[in-house]
Amino acid sequence: MNGQELRAHAESLRAGRTPFVLATVVRAQRPTSAKPGDCALVLADGTIEGFVGGSCAESTVRQQGIRLLLTGESALLRIQPGAGEQVEEGVVTVGNPCLSGGELEIFLDAQMPPPLVAIHGDGPIARALASVGRVLGYETRAGAELSDDTFAVIVASHGRDEERVLEAAVRADVAYIGLIASEKRGAAVLERLGLSEPGRIHTPAGLPIGARTPAEVAVSVYAELIATRPHPPRRPAEDVEVAAEAVDPVCGMSVAITPEAVQLPYGGRRYYFCGTGCRHAFADEPGRYTGDA
Repeated sequence: MNGQELRAHAESLRAGRTPFVLATVVRAQRPTSAKPGDCALVLADGTIEGFVGGSCAESTVRQQGIRLLLTGESALLRIQPGAGEQVEEGVVTVGNPCLSGGELEIFLDAQMPPPLVAIHGDGPIARALASVGRVLGYETRAGAELSDDTFAVIVASHGRDEERVLEAAVRADVAYIGLIASEKRGAAVLERLGLSEPGRIHTPAGLPIGARTPAEVAVSVYAELIATRPHPPRRPAEDVEVAAEAVDPVCGMSVAITPEAVQLPYGGRRYYFCGTGCRHAFADEPGRYTGDA
């Protein structure tokens, strides 16, 4: 997959709200097979598309990329000969005993879907909610249909089909639910809904900042959303199944358990390796690494 194809695939993943890590080689010290500018995409299931080095380096990028998908953070990954792992703020140093020399520095950029805001309504306030939300980095969608990862539902339909949408948002346990309405009408809607937790719905939605225009109303609503969002925030990829890990019995490195992982069955179980070198060493003397010698 060339660079243009990789970029196109990254865009399709973003459009599909699929989390991934963009791994880019920023420094390579010989002997290494990768060079600065080489890049790859790491998915939550351990799939790697692109090139950032040989099998040993790829194994480390896969494992660290999967870990970052659980936090949504980015980091600089340093791969160097030796053993052990060191973590400091923004930098992970991994000693890879399989490397024959040289070092790699790879920037792992977690690409997480932006929070999804569903906006019900088609009037001026609904349109302002959509445009202001996009400026703030949210993905805004018109309509009442909810996705599994909908972060907020804002109803600005001036009385049209409000209760059905609000009930669906409460059942889905959406983090923020707002109803654009006067205090009197909002209270009447909540009373008709008969919710056990009426405080789940913010109405009148928005902080009291004296908003008058649709844009100002939108600003007040997002200010309230920000002020009341869950703390600590939900893990960006908590709904994504990530690959489990195993320890390479030869070198001691942690590796992701994926269909592409270097592996070997022995003694009724399956062993996973950071690269073919460790697998060959294990195959030559399995008892040495399993304690059966």
